[in-house]
Amino acid sequence: MPPYSVLIVDDDDKIVQLLKAYFEKNNFLVHTNSNGLDAIKSIQEKHIDIMILDLMLPGLDGWEVCKKIRQQSDLPILMLTARDEESDRLVGLELGADDYVTKPFSPKEVVARAKAILRRTYRETGTQEQWIQSGPLKIDLARHLVLNNEHPLELTPTEFKLLEILVQNPGKVFSRLQLIEQIQDFAYEGYERTVDAHIKNLRHKLEEDSKKPKHIVTVYGIGYKFAGE
Repeated sequence: MPPYSVLIVDDDDKIVQLLKAYFEKNNFLVHTNSNGLDAIKSIQEKHIDIMILDLMLPGLDGWEVCKKIRQQSDLPILMLTARDEESDRLVGLELGADDYVTKPFSPKEVVARAKAILRRTYRETGTQEQWIQSGPLKIDLARHLVLNNEHPLELTPTEFKLLEILVQNPGKVFSRLQLIEQIQDFAYEGYERTVDAHIKNLRHKLEEDSKKPKHIVTVYGIGYKFAGE
């Protein structure tokens, strides 16, 4: 399998060079940009497997970059943020980012998070269909395909992985930490709210009424379960 390619987008050259060295050490092909407009151009012109995106960019900030990319692609996105406000990070997740790392960070952690996202995005699967159906919702686990009333839905890698965990265990209640551990291969306390953001996005895509979900149900005080129909 050829090496993965990563696009690092940050206007701090020291951070770019540090991450570039660590990703190259892990056999990634590395592309870099220092602003949002060039990043969008790179996505359109180059083969990129994952993007490391700083939120505080000159001109077009990371939120706008994420929004524009999600309008045309389900490219995995790992955000970098120096902001301590949880609401700022959740906005990025609600716009479609898969995960975030807060500055200052360990470059090893960034690489590990990127690898975890790639594993759930590009894992090898067989060609045999593995359909699960719940009402108008049909999910093919092998081909990462989700249909709602026969219309395909575009899910981010993290959204699909969350859905996969839940539908494979109908009725089982998962805590937020349990879901984080399964989608990232490790759990970080304090990241529970990221699950809420991804679940919110999933409900908007899956449910007829996201405020009255029939598929992904909240079990108050514990977490979430797949109820189905």
